[in-house]
Amino acid sequence: MPSREDILAFVADNPGKAGKREIARHFGIIGGARIHLKKMLKDLADDGLVEKRNKRMIRPGDLPPVFVANLSARDRDGELLGTPVDWDDEAGDPPKILVLAGKTKATQPGVGDRALVRLTEAETGPEASHAARVIRVLEKKQGAILGILRKRDGSRPPYLEPIDRKQRELDVDPQDLKDADDGDLVSVQVSRSGRYGHPRASIVERFGSMKSEKAISEIALQSHGIPHVFPAAVEAQAEGAKPVEKLGQREDWRQIPLITIDPPDAKDHDDAVYAEQDKDPQNEGGHIVYVAIADVAYYVTPGSPMDKEANLRGNSVYFPDRVIPMLPERISNQLCSLREKEDKPSLAVRMIFDKTGRKTGHTFHRVLMRSAAKLSYIQAQKAIDGVTDEKTETIVDGILKPLWAAYEVLKKGRDAREPLDLDLPERKIKLKEDGTVDHVYVPDRLDAHKLIEEFMIQANVAAAETLEKKKSPLLYRIHDASTPEKLESLKDFLSTLNMKLPSTGGLRPSVFNSILAKVKDTPQAHLVNEVVLRSQAQAEYAPQNIGHFGLNLRRYAHFTSPIRRYADLIVHRGLISALGLGKDGLPEGIESKLEAIGAEISSAERRAMLAERDTIDRLIALWMSDQVGATFQGRIAGVIKSGLFVRLEETGADGFVPASTIGLDFYRYDEASHALIGDKTGETYQLGDQVEVRLVDAAPFAGSLTFEMVSHGRIAGRRIRKAAPKARRGPPKGKRDTTSPKKKVRRRSS
Repeated sequence: MPSREDILAFVADNPGKAGKREIARHFGIIGGARIHLKKMLKDLADDGLVEKRNKRMIRPGDLPPVFVANLSARDRDGELLGTPVDWDDEAGDPPKILVLAGKTKATQPGVGDRALVRLTEAETGPEASHAARVIRVLEKKQGAILGILRKRDGSRPPYLEPIDRKQRELDVDPQDLKDADDGDLVSVQVSRSGRYGHPRASIVERFGSMKSEKAISEIALQSHGIPHVFPAAVEAQAEGAKPVEKLGQREDWRQIPLITIDPPDAKDHDDAVYAEQDKDPQNEGGHIVYVAIADVAYYVTPGSPMDKEANLRGNSVYFPDRVIPMLPERISNQLCSLREKEDKPSLAVRMIFDKTGRKTGHTFHRVLMRSAAKLSYIQAQKAIDGVTDEKTETIVDGILKPLWAAYEVLKKGRDAREPLDLDLPERKIKLKEDGTVDHVYVPDRLDAHKLIEEFMIQANVAAAETLEKKKSPLLYRIHDASTPEKLESLKDFLSTLNMKLPSTGGLRPSVFNSILAKVKDTPQAHLVNEVVLRSQAQAEYAPQNIGHFGLNLRRYAHFTSPIRRYADLIVHRGLISALGLGKDGLPEGIESKLEAIGAEISSAERRAMLAERDTIDRLIALWMSDQVGATFQGRIAGVIKSGLFVRLEETGADGFVPASTIGLDFYRYDEASHALIGDKTGETYQLGDQVEVRLVDAAPFAGSLTFEMVSHGRIAGRRIRKAAPKARRGPPKGKRDTTSPKKKVRRRSS
C-alpha cells in the first residue's frame, strides 16, 4: 500500500484526474487491498487534505481541469492573467492563472474578457501559479460604458456617473444626447480625450429613467456580460424555420388530452402532462403518466447559428418583467411552445408507476401532440379545490382529477426517497405599468406546483436512465455532498443549539431532514434552515455522474426545459440518437466536448442567478429610497466580522448593519455560533434572530441598503437594554413599517 504522502503527491500531480480507480491502477492496488485504499481516501477527506469532486480527488484549493476564468490583467511580459470565476472563499484568495491563447480567432482573448480554459503544462512565470489554454472566449469586454446622465447648471457640460464605481466620471457631448434627460440610464462611447480634464464621451443608447425595471435589468445585463441581442444570422435562421404540419415518422398523440400548467404570464410552454389509472391487473392501484416536452432539437440543429448562440447563452434569464431568452421568440414563443389547440412536435415519455410510487418502466416517443388546455397553477388548483371556471369545469373530472390521483401515488415514492426538504423565503416583485415596483410578495406553494415538479423530476430520471443504459454521451445534473469543512462548520453550529450531526460516513438528505424536523415551528427553525442551506454544495452539469445529493437520486439529467436550458437540448439530442428517432441527434465527437460545455453552462447558470438577484436588490433599494428613517422588522440573515446582514420580514429586502454602529461595546465574531458578541456586556446578535432596524441609506445603483440596529441583543436567551442608536443628521423620512410578517417558502434549485 502507498503511504498517505504518496497518495497526496499523486493527487497533486494529477489535479481533477485522480479518482479511486486511477489511484489503484497507478499503485497496483488490487483485490481486497482496495478496501484499505477506500478507507485511506476517506480518512484524507475527513482530515481536509483532499476533496472529492465528480468522483475525482483534488486538494482543497486545487482547480478542476476545465473552468471559466475572468481575464483581468497582463503580467510584466505582456501575457494575460486571470482568476477562476467560481472559487470557494474558504480556500483563500483565488489563484492567478497564466492564460494562453489558442490557434483560432475564437480563442484569442483580451483583458476584461471571460473565457473557458483548460489547465495545461507550461511555464507560469513569477506572477501565476497555474497555466491554462483558452478553449473558447465566452464574453468580450464591452466597449460601451454604462452610467447615469447628470446635467449641470450653466455652461458646464453634462457628465456620466458610471455604474461601475471603479471608472471615472466622463463629460458627455451635449450636442447629441439622444433625448436623454437628467437621471436616465445611458451607454456611452469615449469619443475623444483632452489633454486636461475628464475624457469626453457621446451617448450610444438611452435606456430610460433609472426608476424603470428595464433600466435596472440593463445594468445587470451589462455588468454580468449577459448576451441579449441576437446576431442577424440567428434571427434569420429563426424566421426561416417552418412549423411541423405533417405527421411523418412521428407517433400521433393528438388524441391524448395533454394540458400545460404554468404561471399565468408564461409565454413559452415547455411541457404538457396527462395521467390515467393503469388498467393492467398486474399493476393494481398504479398509474401511467405522460410528459410531453417541446421538440427544440427539430428546429435547433448542431452547429447552426441558433445552436452556437444557445450554447453561448446557456439558459434564459428571468427578470421581474423581462425575459432574456436562450432562443429567438419565433422559436421559443411560437414554433416550439406547446400552445393550446395547436399541433406541436414533441419528445415525450410514458412512465408507469405502481401503487407505492415506484417507477416500473418507461418509454420515449417522438410525437405530434395537441394541448387540450392551457391553465395557470392557481386555476388548476382552484378547480381541484372545487372552484371551477368556464375552462376547467369541462376537464376537472376527465383530466385534472386523474392528474392529482397520479400525484398522490408519486408523492408516496417521493416521501420514501426523502429528498432534502428546506423551508426558506423567496420574494417576487409585482411591477406597475410604468416598470416601477408596486409591491413585493411571496407566492403560495400549491399542490399544482408540486405535481408538475414531481412529474418533471421523474421524466428527468427516465431520460438519464435511458441514455446511461444505451451508453450514450450525457450531461448529468449533479449535486455533490457537502465537503468535510462545511460539515464540520455545521457540526460546530449545531452544538451551540445542543444538537448533533451524525458521522459524515453515509450521510444522506434524511439526516438533514431529521434535524430540520426537530426545529420545525420553533424560533430556531429559520436559523437552522439557513445554516443547512449554506452547508450544501452547488448543483452543476458534468458528463461524469456522481448522483444528485439534494434530490437523493443516483442518476439525474435535465430533459424537461429545452426552450430555456441548453443542457436539456443536449439530452434531447442524445435520446434522438440513442433511440433512432431521427437524424438531428448528437453530432460526431461530442464526447470530447461535454466537459467543457458542462463547465460553460454551469457558469452561465450562476451568472444568470446573480443577475436576477442583483436586479431584485436594485429594484427594492430604489423602491425603499424614499423610506430612509423608517423602521422595519427583520431577521439576521448573515453574520461576518464587520457586521450583520438583515433580511426584512415583509419585503425580503437585504441590508447591512455595520458592527461599529451597533452600540458602545466592541463586538467579536464567533464563527461557530454565527454571532457577534459584545466583549463587556455579552450582548449577542445571532444568525436567525428577529430584530428591528432603521433604514439610514439606500443606494439603488449598487442595490444596497444600510441599517442601524434599534432592538436590543440578548444574553443567555434574554433581551437586554442598550444605548439608543446614534442620532442621524436631518429629519427621518418615510414611514414606520407596521405590517406583519408573512410565511414565505423557497426551494433550492435542483
